[in-house]
Amino acid sequence: MSDKKVALIIGAGDATGGAIAKRFAREGFSTCVVRRNADKLSSLVSEIEEAGGEAHAFGCDARKEEQVIDLVETIEKDIGPIEVLVFNIGANVPSSIFEETARKYYKIWEMGCFAGFLCGREVAKRMRDRAAGTILYTGATASVRGAANFGAFAGSEHALRALAQSMARELGPLGIHVAHSIIDGAIDTDFIRTNFPDRYAMKDQDGILNPDHIADNYWHIHSQPKDSWTFEIDLRPWMENW
Repeated sequence: MSDKKVALIIGAGDATGGAIAKRFAREGFSTCVVRRNADKLSSLVSEIEEAGGEAHAFGCDARKEEQVIDLVETIEKDIGPIEVLVFNIGANVPSSIFEETARKYYKIWEMGCFAGFLCGREVAKRMRDRAAGTILYTGATASVRGAANFGAFAGSEHALRALAQSMARELGPLGIHVAHSIIDGAIDTDFIRTNFPDRYAMKDQDGILNPDHIADNYWHIHSQPKDSWTFEIDLRPWMENW
């Protein structure tokens, strides 16, 4: 078994997921970054490697059980033991309850919750044998408060939070730290810049979340001593309404 420390980032996008991967790479972790299309990870892998870190890109549909099982087995066999799992898949798709389709509702639940179950289960099996590890789930405002026209998203995020709570109670006594983060506010992304320019203009006032600072909080949670584990944090800009 390799003595490398491995951080597996499911949903390593251009903002939060990528920032988390870079943060753990700076701490000496071999980062395994995952999206459905591995080609979209080339710039992130290059950035990590140019900074002196190690990164491996994987394509995986985290809703598919066989693909998740194969992903975890491949990483454990070829790269090293997974010490940290970050599940960072979002499914923030608005729709009125009058227009929501069963197919899209189910797909959002698959992305936002079911995939989190599959990834958490497979990694937890490995962490149990080592009596150590950290599993971090990224949530949203919808984890605790459902907004109009976001019934599917709120349902999946509430479910993911409940899954994390149950896993934390079951796995904590086994030495596995499970935590959930509520990201309550707009994040500095191209999507916010393009679609919500007024909100993005608040960046100069620290009015939107910086992905690097979110990543710092994830690193802090992983670094906590066992006598002071956090289950949940909520992160929001100072001017965000609660």
